[in-house]
Amino acid sequence: MKNPFFSIVIVNYNAGAMLFKVMSALSQQTYKNFEVIVVDNHSQDGSWRATENVPFPCHLVQLSDNIGFACANNLAVKNHVKGEWLFLLNPDAYPEPECLEVLVNNINQVADVDCFACTLIDANHPSQLDGLGDAYHISGLHWRNGHGAPCCIAPKYPVEVFSACAAAAIYRTETYRRLGGFDETYFAYSEDVDLGFRLRLAGGKSVLLPDAKVHHVGSAITGRSSDFSIYHGHRNLTWTFIKNVPGPLIPFLLPAHLVMILFMGLFFAASGRLRLYLRAKTDAFKQIRSQLVRRKEIQRQRACSSLDLLRMMSWLPRGSCAKAQIKKRTKSR
Repeated sequence: MKNPFFSIVIVNYNAGAMLFKVMSALSQQTYKNFEVIVVDNHSQDGSWRATENVPFPCHLVQLSDNIGFACANNLAVKNHVKGEWLFLLNPDAYPEPECLEVLVNNINQVADVDCFACTLIDANHPSQLDGLGDAYHISGLHWRNGHGAPCCIAPKYPVEVFSACAAAAIYRTETYRRLGGFDETYFAYSEDVDLGFRLRLAGGKSVLLPDAKVHHVGSAITGRSSDFSIYHGHRNLTWTFIKNVPGPLIPFLLPAHLVMILFMGLFFAASGRLRLYLRAKTDAFKQIRSQLVRRKEIQRQRACSSLDLLRMMSWLPRGSCAKAQIKKRTKSR
């Protein structure tokens, strides 16, 4: 296929039967102008064989080592992607048959959006949401809006969100490349929030499409509360704050960020995982010099005002503001 509209990139690492299920979901799409690139991070379970004998163009990139989620996506975009739009899809995320068609219809109706988020449904509890885009709190914490809430709270119309969750995120390929893609120092976790933050600082925005539905298992490979996810999540959370929060907002948001670090430290101390949390924060600050260099580049190109950025941030704790924020932004649409 010379000119696919979508290039669907899936980074695989020992996904087992889940990757076969993703391929089955893609084969049932009502919209057919797409290619699939599977980057296999040196899986040992043979799951990469799911790419064989599929009814659509599919290119398998097998790596000799696990280079991480961020780097593997960037490698695919740099060397293999041909589509005008990039659809990043996790191997535990299964698009409904009309998903790509919904995306195309919305993309054709707007010209000023560079990123779209899908409605994520909990694959194990279909009546519950896995997320309505990513929320970013003023303290630097971030989460999936509406996670665990009933599906009925989803908006009826497209609505702006802070960023798109990379379990099923769509980017204009040119924009992804211009922004430098994911930060490869992250390895995994928070790289999608960081990219969405950088997109917003550059003057772009992310829009949730309620009818583009994807069923998501969530942390099926790494584990939602594993040492891996806690370490990378809290290390990368600090880097995202350091790099992206504009200078005028630092005096106001830094105290909230420090309080959050202390609160999370107490939480992990109570759960017996303080040493892991401290290692994440220590490693984050060990590399602060390189992150400050990157910060200069990001802030130099900033086109978003501090007030517009604050407007898109969450001010209430997780779980108490998702429904209210989605309703507010839907009404102001």
